Amino acid sequence: MKYTEPFSEQIEALRTALAGADAVVIGAGAGLSTAAGYTYGGERFLKYFSDFAAKYRFRDMYTGGFYPFPTPEEYWAYWSRQILVNRYQAPSKPVYEQLLSLVQKKEYFVLTTNVDHCFQRAGFSKARLFYTQGDYGLLQCSVPCHDKTYDNEALIRRMTDEQRDMRVPSELVPKCPVCGAPMIPNLRTDDRFVEDKGWHAACGRYERFLAQHRRGKVLFLELGVGGNTPGIIKYPFWRMCYENERSVYACINRDDAGSPREIEARSICIAENIGTVLSALQQ
Repeated sequence: MKYTEPFSEQIEALRTALAGADAVVIGAGAGLSTAAGYTYGGERFLKYFSDFAAKYRFRDMYTGGFYPFPTPEEYWAYWSRQILVNRYQAPSKPVYEQLLSLVQKKEYFVLTTNVDHCFQRAGFSKARLFYTQGDYGLLQCSVPCHDKTYDNEALIRRMTDEQRDMRVPSELVPKCPVCGAPMIPNLRTDDRFVEDKGWHAACGRYERFLAQHRRGKVLFLELGVGGNTPGIIKYPFWRMCYENERSVYACINRDDAGSPREIEARSICIAENIGTVLSALQQ
């Protein structure tokens, strides 16, 4: 693996790669939203979930998402807050807007495992986005008995407004309109994840974009991708860069920025905060 070189040299190399690219393929992981202010633990967690922390003893929002709540009313009290603060409240830092300013005049496409809708709120074109792991803003049948998803904003806002003692009113617990089973967030956590028509359409657009630029000057820009699901973004980016000798791979990850030796000569790996790097690129 190749790791980061001095910051200023890497910024210049990335600026040059971005300027010379015919197309930019952005791969975004949780680290990008963390840099934008969507932290799942610490002070922000306690700000919104101190009561849940005291009662259920979990210490961050991620862990809370897997907690076996004893009733659907408690489950949705937690999840409605989780969705509200990470989907319908704006992040505190303009990282996504910074990224858009750098690529908006380029041919670009975004592949992301994030489910918080930050790209669209920042102004990225919906036609250039592929959310592979779902969307906090959608509900699906828990069975699932059919492959349709449903917008949840109005319901989520009612749940957060009307919950008391970490429970939502029973009449607000969502049920599938087809089979009556419980509804769940449209998130890829197991084999019940619904890939609806919108998901498949976005997948097709992404595949066509890759095919169109397969042999062009492509910048594969990986932002905040960790080791949980490397097969979605990281490994495919490495492979596509290896197969296209005109391409460049860039990885920005404060904790782990590296690339395989096979593409070392065409890699830019920066172990810094993403917001810091994007700000430097704008200067």
